Parts: sequence; C-alpha cells; structure tokens
Amino acid sequence: MPLYEQILRAVFGAFIGTVGFAMLVHMPKRAWFMSGLIASLSYLIYWFMTYLGLADPMSIFIGSLLGSLAGLLCARKIKIIGTVFLMSAVVPVVPGLGLYRMMAALGQRQLAAGAMTGLQAMITIAMIALGLGAGAFIDRVLWSRKAHHET
Repeated sequence: MPLYEQILRAVFGAFIGTVGFAMLVHMPKRAWFMSGLIASLSYLIYWFMTYLGLADPMSIFIGSLLGSLAGLLCARKIKIIGTVFLMSAVVPVVPGLGLYRMMAALGQRQLAAGAMTGLQAMITIAMIALGLGAGAFIDRVLWSRKAHHET
C-alpha cells in the first residue's frame, strides 16, 4: 500500500474513532469535530515519528505533547474545559489492544509473554501521561506569562 494511503487511512481512522468516542461519552456536540481533528493530528505526529524510526514510546510522548498543546489552545478558543480535548488527543494511541493481549496471555498461563505485553502497555500509558502533563505545563507557563505581561 502506498505511503499516502497509509497516512490517509491512519488519519481518517483516528478522526472517526475519536468522534465516535466523543459521542459515546456525551461530549458537547460543538467539540466533536475539533476533537477528531486534534486526535488525527496527534496520531499523525505519532505515526510520522515512528515512520522516521523514532522509538514507539518517544513517538507517543511527542504526539501526546503536541496533541495536548493543540487541545488546550482549542479549549481556550471555543471556551470548553480542556479535559475534553486532552482525552480526545490520546484516544488513537491508548493501548487497549495491548492490555487485552496481556490479560489473554496471563489467562493462558503464558506469564512471560503477558508480563512483556503488559510492560509495553504500561510504558505507552506512562508516555501518554507524560506528554499530556508536559503539554499542560508548557501551556500554563506560556499563558501565565502572557497574562502577566498584559497586566
């Protein structure tokens, strides 16, 4: 499959999956489209970083960081709580399948495989949390400085 098709499929899947998630958790309707765009951007950054050869955890961190910054900026612009967009930014990279595979392996008494899969999922979760936290920190520093200079 050509590269542009892979990119389009990844971005479209992230958008549709996130808009579906937004509907499922009853996000405000005016946030659905932007949530999908932010998640698509976040996933595209993650996908591109891994395509360039960056390690998966670092790619997830960078995608989550930039998705966090975009989400908080968007939340400020349309006056919706930032958590709505922070959740959306990471929907495409949440390791649900990895956690499922961990539980399946442990249930089949494949302890080493289950532990390894679980460790990879936990590393992914940690990178998502670090990316969101770093984005929120950077956003707060930038906006507190701007507010300080305006007064």
